[in-house]
Amino acid sequence: MEFLTDYAGFLLKLISVALVIGFLLAMIASGKRKSQPGSLSVTKLNESYDAMKAELDHQLLDKKVLKGIEKEKKKKERLEKKAQKKSPKTDEKEKKRLYVLDFDGDIKASAVETMREEITAILSVAKSQDEVVVRLESGGGVVHGYGLAASQLQRIREANIPLTICVDKVAASGGYMMACVADKIIAAPFAILGSIGVVAQIPNVHRLLDKSLIDVELHTAGRYKRTLTMLGENTEEGREKFKQDLEDTHGLFKRFVSSQRPQLDIEDIATGDTWYGSEALENKLVDVVMTSDAYLVSHYANADVIQVVYKQPKGMAERLGLSFFSALEQKAVSWIGKLTQSRGY
Repeated sequence: MEFLTDYAGFLLKLISVALVIGFLLAMIASGKRKSQPGSLSVTKLNESYDAMKAELDHQLLDKKVLKGIEKEKKKKERLEKKAQKKSPKTDEKEKKRLYVLDFDGDIKASAVETMREEITAILSVAKSQDEVVVRLESGGGVVHGYGLAASQLQRIREANIPLTICVDKVAASGGYMMACVADKIIAAPFAILGSIGVVAQIPNVHRLLDKSLIDVELHTAGRYKRTLTMLGENTEEGREKFKQDLEDTHGLFKRFVSSQRPQLDIEDIATGDTWYGSEALENKLVDVVMTSDAYLVSHYANADVIQVVYKQPKGMAERLGLSFFSALEQKAVSWIGKLTQSRGY
């Protein structure tokens, strides 16, 4: 029994040392990760679509019918090659390209870190006849994060490349601030859009600390350096300034949306309310009611539909299977973000 106790103690020490070493390695890796270049993945969605269609044809159609389809396909390819040989290269019209990006937004708009790289890559090769399609999903988040994300999308417009935003589920608050930058907004019938408003909340435990005879001192230089706090006693002046800051941010939000979509009646829309896709069309929040899949499929015959994904380099922690620390950090940041003072769209 004494041997088992000693052995268990030894194992606990060993595990503790391993965890400490793993944590230190993860911290070192996170510092080095930014200096490592990422990789760009390019997938031609037409080929995936054609492969699925061919597989279904093979499984469902009669062999004679299938042979006829294959014969017709080869004939079409021969005619296209013949036409290309006859036409001078200078007169050839280059095929349109649709570059497809995905943005899945969290409260910090973290996906902007990869999207900025994807946009930079696309703008290096895209031409005016091409188009960028962003499949967007976001319920909003912090002002500065979604402000940067919208600015990244504006780079596409400034380069005179048509920009289409597709919303299958939700583009609310900061998500809609991104969507309104597009030349065309497409939404699924039951997608949620709108929420043009600003929200902020902060818990206060001052009374609980006061009962426990715990004092909290907060020293600031500047009248409005800190308006509301979690631990100290909040004042009416601080509350009024906090509310005014929210109103100012809301005004900035409304002006931005109006500048991108002047057809909107911004005072009626900017109430913080949301609409489903079909209702959003009536209120001019979107231009077309359709799923992103239907939109992309409609272009497969006449354009090269290319999905572009920038992959961040994996840190040492992930390579060693120590992603637990990363997940724990993300959960902690998310929890703290909800508790602390934070203005958000």
